[in-house]
Amino acid sequence: MDGVISVFHSHPTISRLHTIRSWDFINLLEGIGDSNPPNAQDLLSKANYGKDVIVGVLDSGVWPESESFNDNGMDPVPRSWKGICQNGVAFNSSHCNRKLIGARYYLRSYEAYYGALNTRLDFRSPRDRNGHGTHTSSTIGGRRVPNASSIGGLGSGTATGGAPLARLAIYKVCWPIPGHTLAEGNTCLDDDMLAAFDDAIADGVHVISVSIGTDTSRPYKNDGIAIGALHAMKRNIVVACSAGNSGPTTYSVSNVAPWIITVGASSIDRIFSSPIVLGNDMIIEGQSITPFGNRTYPLVYASDVENPGTTTNLTTGLCLHGTLSPALVRGKAVFCWIGDTFETLEVQRAGGVATVLGNTYNGRGVLGRPYLIPATVVYFNKIDIFNYIENNQNPNVTLIQPKTLLGTKPNPFMAPFTSRGPSAIEPNILKPDITAPGLNILAAWSEVSSPLNVPADKRVVKYNIESGTSMACPHVAAVAALLKAIHPDWSSAAIRSAIMTTAKITNNVGTQITNSQGNISTPFDYGACHIQPSKAADPGLVYNASYNDYLLFLCSSSGNLLDPSFKCPQQLPSPSDLNYPSLSIAHLQGSRTVKRTVTNVGTKSSSYSVRINPPQGYLVRISPTTLDFSATGEIKSFSITITAQSTAKKSVFAVGWYTWSDGIHQVRSPITVASP
Repeated sequence: MDGVISVFHSHPTISRLHTIRSWDFINLLEGIGDSNPPNAQDLLSKANYGKDVIVGVLDSGVWPESESFNDNGMDPVPRSWKGICQNGVAFNSSHCNRKLIGARYYLRSYEAYYGALNTRLDFRSPRDRNGHGTHTSSTIGGRRVPNASSIGGLGSGTATGGAPLARLAIYKVCWPIPGHTLAEGNTCLDDDMLAAFDDAIADGVHVISVSIGTDTSRPYKNDGIAIGALHAMKRNIVVACSAGNSGPTTYSVSNVAPWIITVGASSIDRIFSSPIVLGNDMIIEGQSITPFGNRTYPLVYASDVENPGTTTNLTTGLCLHGTLSPALVRGKAVFCWIGDTFETLEVQRAGGVATVLGNTYNGRGVLGRPYLIPATVVYFNKIDIFNYIENNQNPNVTLIQPKTLLGTKPNPFMAPFTSRGPSAIEPNILKPDITAPGLNILAAWSEVSSPLNVPADKRVVKYNIESGTSMACPHVAAVAALLKAIHPDWSSAAIRSAIMTTAKITNNVGTQITNSQGNISTPFDYGACHIQPSKAADPGLVYNASYNDYLLFLCSSSGNLLDPSFKCPQQLPSPSDLNYPSLSIAHLQGSRTVKRTVTNVGTKSSSYSVRINPPQGYLVRISPTTLDFSATGEIKSFSITITAQSTAKKSVFAVGWYTWSDGIHQVRSPITVASP
């Protein structure tokens, strides 16, 4: 039929949700090493706090009563808005206001697959039972709310979104899978998301935030988010998506279409310190957001208190469901070699009163969880705990109540869960694009979703700490909203370029950003690196790309199956030729030359010279080496030639950078290249 791009099954398990200090940390990090540090207030003032920018959020809905969505003192809804506030269960038009200007929900595809929604699991309306959508929305555009904190008062401070006067439009597309209760048990089906994209575009949004993941191997033509985002980009709407939580595995990054801003997750300079003290007075670092007082408990190792026959050599010591013996556990603290929510529930089931958990991830990236019993996550010295238990007749442990520490160093580091590149679909486009705070982020929450999000947890909170690239994505969506407010004539590609080329590659001690184990990270971890919003507002140069440019890219990458009206040329360019703010060449044989074009968005008269940090084993030449501009909006092109040397490692990506500078602006682009 005319207009049909592709036909594919809307698979129910492919797209899922990617699960106050962060904005302060972003501003502080920008100023480190800068002789004239930026002021976040200046950026907000220039953007008028995002006042007339509308951000559409595809997620699990919203809790409209949250104080983060109050509209006190806000101007009337922009006349450009054409959306609605859809009625449903426990939700009607009165729940929208001048902040929360629209809300819709999409169930058609979900119910076609699963049958009628179980209303005990979710609201048949835009109301959020899960909490995820409320969290992401408030991170983007939440109002300033004093005295917000996690359960137990941890992380207390003034909650705010990045663009506190931006308008929010909610598109609920994610629903619970029967039998699942955690956020990862939610599913978001392609045709529901496509319908939401269509409505968001027609409603008049300027930015779309999608903290939802897709299968990393799905081609663009079978990817509802990629298709919807292309339609949005055609209308100059910026689309930011989460990179996924399948790290640190390589080739795990999702949402890799080049018209999407793909966001990885990193840490902030706040931890919730909760060390443990063993009976031999050894102190071991730990973290926790579970409120409890200092107390000493008898300590056992899970492997020593298991029901016979319930574990193997591979599963012993892990506190898996049904493995612990109540007779041996009751009244004790249990050390689980690694663990998280369900492991603490197993200890509790068996009568344990506290838990010491080995970090699920190696290194410092501890995901804060408000467990139901006292629990601390330790990330070093696990073998010392094991040895102490095994060599003492009556071992004990003291858990120290958590406290919030700010200004910790070095930060940021890459969150261990954040999905890594290269892209499994098209490694000639570097993904992810950028990183932003996504580890232990405090934001608004649904008041019918417990902080731990399990049936046994009956607690109610207004704000909750969550981790994931889901939490990083809305930070970038908020920055895009501010840039839209300051530069309403900029294309979505220009906004992505400004965010990427101004990114910071060093942490708060001035060294290169690492992973949670302390190893130097690469562009496959963080893209161009960490966002610097104030710098992005004045990038100097931008790399633009049009709708036709993306279609031409699709011709060379996958045969252009997303717009039947566009005819691919006989001679196709390389996917690496797309005018992207980064450069990736996956199979370089000998030498290759690509072209890039930049637009001057800075001062009228400026001269930029290039500095090259070539990937190891490769020679990089850029011509010309100087770009002279005499007017704002002037466009200049240059070529980049990369040549493999005999020292290049085969089938291994090497990384480098090139930077254009006029003495004020540093327009930096990462390079990744591999030879077969």
